[in-house]
Amino acid sequence: MNDRVVITGLGLVCAIGNNADECFDNALEGKVGIKEVKSVEHSACYAHIGGENNAFVTPEGEDRASALCIKAAEEAVSDSGLNVSADPDRVSVVVGSCVGGAVSIEKFYRDYVADPAKAKGEDVLKMPISAIANNVALKFGAQGAVDNVANACAAGTMSISIAADLIRSGKADAVIAGGSDPMSSLAFSGFHALHALDSEPCRPFNKSKGIALGEGAGILIVESYEHAKARGAKIYCEVLGSGVSSDAHHITAPAPDGEGMQAAMERSIANSGIKASDVDYINAHGTGTPLNDSSELGAMLRVFGDEGKVSCSTTKSMIGHCLGAAGSVEAVMCVKAIERGIVPPTAGYTDEDIAAMREKAGNFDFVPNKGKSRKVEYVQSNNYAFGGNNASIIYAKEDAPRALSEPNGERVFVTGFGIVSPLGGTAEQYAANVNAGSEANRCENCGDYVATVGKEDFDSVGIKLNFYRKLDKLSQMTCVSGKRALVNAGIEVSDDNSRVIGIVAGTSDGPQTDIANFQKGIIAAGTQAGSAFLFPNTVYNAAPGYLSIAAGVKGYNVTLSNGAASGNAAVAFAARVLRTTQNDVMLAIGADEDSETVHMLYEKTGALGAGLRLGDGAVTVVLERGSSADKRGAKKYAEVLGSGFAHCPVPFGKYGCADKLKEAIDLALKEAGVKAEDIGIVMSCENGISELSEAVKSALAPFGGAVVANVRDNCGECRAAATALSVAHAAMMLDGEIKGGKGDYALVLGASVGGSYNAVVLGKV
Repeated sequence: MNDRVVITGLGLVCAIGNNADECFDNALEGKVGIKEVKSVEHSACYAHIGGENNAFVTPEGEDRASALCIKAAEEAVSDSGLNVSADPDRVSVVVGSCVGGAVSIEKFYRDYVADPAKAKGEDVLKMPISAIANNVALKFGAQGAVDNVANACAAGTMSISIAADLIRSGKADAVIAGGSDPMSSLAFSGFHALHALDSEPCRPFNKSKGIALGEGAGILIVESYEHAKARGAKIYCEVLGSGVSSDAHHITAPAPDGEGMQAAMERSIANSGIKASDVDYINAHGTGTPLNDSSELGAMLRVFGDEGKVSCSTTKSMIGHCLGAAGSVEAVMCVKAIERGIVPPTAGYTDEDIAAMREKAGNFDFVPNKGKSRKVEYVQSNNYAFGGNNASIIYAKEDAPRALSEPNGERVFVTGFGIVSPLGGTAEQYAANVNAGSEANRCENCGDYVATVGKEDFDSVGIKLNFYRKLDKLSQMTCVSGKRALVNAGIEVSDDNSRVIGIVAGTSDGPQTDIANFQKGIIAAGTQAGSAFLFPNTVYNAAPGYLSIAAGVKGYNVTLSNGAASGNAAVAFAARVLRTTQNDVMLAIGADEDSETVHMLYEKTGALGAGLRLGDGAVTVVLERGSSADKRGAKKYAEVLGSGFAHCPVPFGKYGCADKLKEAIDLALKEAGVKAEDIGIVMSCENGISELSEAVKSALAPFGGAVVANVRDNCGECRAAATALSVAHAAMMLDGEIKGGKGDYALVLGASVGGSYNAVVLGKV
């Protein structure tokens, strides 16, 4: 295990600078980059300001989120001296984002509203969050695991945590990690609709009247200590432990008691093997909203006390809230604080404000207005998000004492399923329909394969009307699937176990229908007319966030988005979480929706004309540590034995590189300790696109003796739901619930446009 993980390169662009040193120097002086927004029309809004970088011009033909990310990545790669081409298979990319290609979304729908024929498929390919990491990988030629984290405002922090996990699990030597989000009408209008914007530069923990939106990208080169030392790299600091939790409280508001925030902070400290008293500096989430500031301050005071031993600041007071980039932008600030022995301030304090803070928070040190020199050995960075997602991570000076938590060595088993698919709304129905050769549900008008959920489904899992009426179809399917999976596995969530049950969700396209409806609404009526009802559902992690609320699940919670392979990635990642965190149970979810909007978008890209048949659904696979399953006497359907990831750097929208699918398979087989001839079941990922079919046929040449099945034959290309369904289908074939299985091992394949491939190996119990 490569337990020592270091930072060797930094890249940053935001409202107060165009590189890491410029941004940090300006932050130390308390320079506020929050000014009147120029890129979003806001004349009828009550707020007009934000943290833009007007000096950065998006190159012609590129999306702003990807362009910002690539700019920061160029600086970070150059700073680190990392030669990606020397061993591209060992370099990964993990990027977080909240609104993704929102600038391209606006362009596409402005064109579409004016004349549907003029809206371009090339703009559709710039819209998804899943495009960003792929574009970075293409730029630098990275060919390891490539993924996007879609946990809204906690995504940047989670991306660095996941990068460290990839290195510690031996799946990468270096990771280009961070986050990127642009200023956009989507985000500005949405937060305006929630009355969450401040009309003046935000003053977190001080005036707490609202946020100021920002834009930017922060990229860090996260690397194994041994790899960095071997190439003589400069080491800024080390990455220690992280903590991730869910509030299970509200889709947009934090739990008032800050319990989930506190849990994430305490877990990052415990997983680092240090004490709260060791932490010298906290870069707080500090958005400036009354609810967040109150909850977060209470949580910090409970963890760290009010004696003033730890310094705390929020750089959002100067650069605004960069959403999915916030955690990585702030990570660069944290690393620079360690390097220079000085912490950035919280801007906007008067003498009266400082006195008022003393009354509220004792001697807690908010570092008002100007940077402060002090010992900086351990730093904690905290971020929280819509959906009640909380993330915390610890950075430390090189060689600082620590005792990182070790992998637990546990086996991981599949112990339940929740299936909402065109071929059945429960796991039992799905298996019965497969065995009977039944026809799937299809759309009468377009022929797409569609899943359905209704009042009977909600009633059956205890979801009340006042809750499910808030949900879009993606969230409805996810909540029903997740709740049914818990029942199928025989798990009852309680206060005693809620923090050891987590979620890893995968989605290819997220909530594109609500994104379209929200964007078209503000195009028609203006930025000031955004829908407060629709906006919370435009973030990709809304669906698993609603599930955590509906089920009371408070453990680990992350949303991955990298095309159709995301369901398979969710299973692989959830298994890794079980082996390295405090969680006993993980709900691995793949979910994607179909609608007139989604059908139109795929038609625009040319995928439907090329042979792809759309479907939708949500599939939850319950994964569980062996000790937990044994204690409960749970039924074990299969064991998760290994996974592999590989990437072909091709333009987003293409597959390419059959050899990379073979590489992913070989890595999965190696980790599982089995050979190609041992595999009795193969779950194919062919979807009607000839380019992918050729890659799959080539990769499956060594598996001539295996039974090959494909859920898309019955359910269409449900994208992330299809790859998660493939895992469930394979597990049920190994167990005998679905007929036609063979042998003791199954191989499940996943492929995504942009060149990402993965594979998971399951074993019979």
